[in-house]
Amino acid sequence: MFGRLWTKYNAALETNPLLIKAMTSLTGFTLGDILAQKFVMPDEKGYDVMRTARLGSFGFLVHGPTGHYFYSWLDKQIPGTAMKTVATKVAIDQLLWNPCFGVMFFSYLGLAEGKSFTDIQAKIKNDLTTAVVGSWTVWIPAHFVNFRFVPSSQRLLYINSIQIGYNIFLSFLGNKKVDAPEVVKEAEGAVTSAVDKAK
Repeated sequence: MFGRLWTKYNAALETNPLLIKAMTSLTGFTLGDILAQKFVMPDEKGYDVMRTARLGSFGFLVHGPTGHYFYSWLDKQIPGTAMKTVATKVAIDQLLWNPCFGVMFFSYLGLAEGKSFTDIQAKIKNDLTTAVVGSWTVWIPAHFVNFRFVPSSQRLLYINSIQIGYNIFLSFLGNKKVDAPEVVKEAEGAVTSAVDKAK
């Protein structure tokens, strides 16, 4: 069963890589927010469908397509799996791409919620460093495995399988109010626990 699905997935990936990667990211971000809302830190107001829709659409419209082009470009510019090559790719990903991703993430969610540019700028200023530094504990080791062992065409699938757990953190960080820093500490603990269980 799994073998047939895997074969079909790879065939679709070969035929239409951009769409399949976008769909993979849609799934990862949607599941991450559902887990966050339903099981990890449920909101007393109840399940927010639009919040999940915003996260899922970000995965489909932004994370999937940009990840497809960025990692394809990175693999072409720095080919190979030698440790020096892997370390260089991880550094570029975490020091350059990661902050760009954070700006896109907070900007997209802010615009989707109808927030002003002033509010979005305040959100980025308040939470971007937390998002970038907080991601290092997950993505530095994850990307060492990614760039060392995972084929280029499968990178986004690998990333999204880990992203499901990490999206619990992003979900809370993206939806918390600027003046509520205590939520970040709770979310960091939640994502660490989720990633540990996945291991």
